[in-house]
Amino acid sequence: MKYLLPILLLFMISCQPQQSYDPLETMLRQDPILWDMVNKPEYKIQIIYTPIERDSAGNPTFASYSYGVDADRYYYPASTVKLPASLLAMERINQLDIPNLSIHSPMLTGAATAPQTAVKEDSTKADRLPTIAHYIKKILIVSDNDAFNRLYEFLGQGYINEKLQEKGFSRTRILHRLAISGFDTLGNRLANPITFLHEDEPVYELPERYSRFYPAWELKEQEQGKGYTQGDSLIHEPFDFTYKNFFCLQDLHDMVKFVMFPASMPEGKSFDLTEEDFAFLRRHMRMLPGESEEPAYPDLKEWDSYCKFLVFGSRKKPIPEHIKIYNKIGIAYGFITDGAYIIDEKTGKECLLAATIRVNENEIYNDGEYEYDEVGFEFMRRLGVGVMGSAYDGE
Repeated sequence: MKYLLPILLLFMISCQPQQSYDPLETMLRQDPILWDMVNKPEYKIQIIYTPIERDSAGNPTFASYSYGVDADRYYYPASTVKLPASLLAMERINQLDIPNLSIHSPMLTGAATAPQTAVKEDSTKADRLPTIAHYIKKILIVSDNDAFNRLYEFLGQGYINEKLQEKGFSRTRILHRLAISGFDTLGNRLANPITFLHEDEPVYELPERYSRFYPAWELKEQEQGKGYTQGDSLIHEPFDFTYKNFFCLQDLHDMVKFVMFPASMPEGKSFDLTEEDFAFLRRHMRMLPGESEEPAYPDLKEWDSYCKFLVFGSRKKPIPEHIKIYNKIGIAYGFITDGAYIIDEKTGKECLLAATIRVNENEIYNDGEYEYDEVGFEFMRRLGVGVMGSAYDGE
């Protein structure tokens, strides 16, 4: 009988459900400042972390962990929507399969209905001819808004959303141009006429198009805050994001994963891209502004970490050669978002990481008073450093 109690205790312990190890939560708890941030509901933080392990042959395996993720909770994605627009633009050119038409073909944008504007040349390009490839470069290196708008006008609102829905990105919607005034809901349904050239002759033309796409609006917290500014007036009511873009964080995470590891994606969620397309995307998702010659960004030559929020936040420090970040960021309305693949070539550590945070202490939108530096970028820096370790602490 004297052995019965210990045996019973061991049996009871073995019957208890085992707690699985969560490296993301463990890391968050190890940084008291970061742990305090993620537990403040006003920041609306969502994180997806996928550490990557490789076998002896170099084949990757993925195990994902998340914190605060809710695919139905609204956050403003800002410039992150430029990544799906880039993938769809490349795919559409491939699927058109027209002789002498490629992402490097000159693309002239017309104007049919006000306030549309035309584009016949691009001053950032040596030959001054706008192309899809050059627009994507500008999107991925410095998150250029006009470049996105031109891809939006090439694709059209209806095409963008119908294709995303077909691929299973059902919680994402792209409904408007970025950082440009004058376009109401109807104006954003209209896509400019487009002409592609080969040796100065039209090779493919699109008329102005109207979108009849109506996405489901079943998202939580589409009305936020206690007020917003409109011109010189303060409107004392929540800001309505119902007709604003939305890019589910999981979809952002999956698209970055697709670019870096295309074989890991289910066939239905993939994009029809060539090996040349993948190489182009990866090169420019990683490229620093100071490394780009065309377009050139002389004002950013000393700002390696521009648009590299994870690990570096807003700090203007050189990025060590062994740290490579392939990513797409967004920042607007107090929301900061980054989706990235990060690798430390010294340690071999690599991961996929996506996160979003809202910083708007006064709960007023459009007033420009957001705690980006003191809270938002610091969160991104600490999260990236925490995940990748102390090889580079961002200081």
